[in-house]
Amino acid sequence: MRTVVVGVGGMTNGGKSTLAASLHQQIPNSCVIAQDSYFKDDSVVPVDSNGFKQYDMLDALHMDTMMSDIDSWRRDPESYLRQRGLKPESPSVGEEVYVLIVEGFLIFNHRPLNELFCKRYFMEIPYDVCKMRRSMRVYTPPDPPGYFDGYVWPKYLRNRQEMESMVSGIVYLDGLKPKEELLAAVCNNVSQEIESLQEKD
Repeated sequence: MRTVVVGVGGMTNGGKSTLAASLHQQIPNSCVIAQDSYFKDDSVVPVDSNGFKQYDMLDALHMDTMMSDIDSWRRDPESYLRQRGLKPESPSVGEEVYVLIVEGFLIFNHRPLNELFCKRYFMEIPYDVCKMRRSMRVYTPPDPPGYFDGYVWPKYLRNRQEMESMVSGIVYLDGLKPKEELLAAVCNNVSQEIESLQEKD
C-alpha cells in the first residue's frame, strides 16, 4: 500500500475547494480533508485593533485535530475511507495507491503539515476578482463592512509572503482559467505520481 498527499491551497474564493472536490471525483481511493472544517468557535477567535475577527491565521484553527485526522488516514487509509462511507477500489494486489487531498488557505503555512505533501498547488486570482467573489459569499458570521480591505487581503499578502519564505515546489494555478483545464492539468500530474509509485512495486 502506497500513499500520496496532495495539497490544494490558495486565497479565499480562489477555487481551491472546487478543484479539490473535482480531483476527489476523478482519482480512485482518494478523499478530501478541508482546513475550513477545523475553525475554532467564534467566541475564542481574537479581534484586532480595528475590531476585525482574526480568522485568517493558524491560531484560529484546531490544527492539532486536523493533524490527528491526517495521521489517522496515513496509518490506515483504507479503514479511513470505509469509516466515511467511501468504498476503496483495489485494481490489483500490490498496486493500491491511496490519495489524500488536503485543501485549505493556510495548509502550506503549517510546517508539520507542509512536510507531508508530495504535490503542492496554489490557486490564485486577482484582487478585484477575489473581492467580488468574497462579497457574493454568505459567511457565518457575515463579513463586517470594510473587512476585506481592512483585514482579509492584507492578511493574505502576509500569509503568502510567509509561505513563500518557507516552502518550495509550489505549482501556482491561475484561478481564472476554465475549471476543466485546471482539473485536467492537476489530475494528469497527480496520476503520473501514482503511476510512478505503482511501477516501483
